[in-house]
Amino acid sequence: LLLLCHAEEAAVIVSGLRSTDVFVGESATFTCELSHPGVKNVQWWLDGTPLHNNLVTEISEQDGRIHTLTLNDVACHDSGTVTFRAGSLISSAKLLVKGIFMSE
Repeated sequence: LLLLCHAEEAAVIVSGLRSTDVFVGESATFTCELSHPGVKNVQWWLDGTPLHNNLVTEISEQDGRIHTLTLNDVACHDSGTVTFRAGSLISSAKLLVKGIFMSE
């Protein structure tokens, strides 16, 4: 006899991160949607550095399933790989920050 309990079903990534191109000074937003809430150890990274909620880095969560990272006022050195981790689930995407070149 096999009993399946929905609550213990492992969450999966329904919609992963998408690579984004923005200009210097703009905001870049990354969103990852999970199949259901309650996943522990949610963490955002930029090129291997953990990100924390502050004025420049906004981390939010909606319904425990939709996780959003917004990087405000980005600079060229912010270009890199954004990674979302929730337990054993991982989604990554590229952030490309483009400079604004004035033509003479």
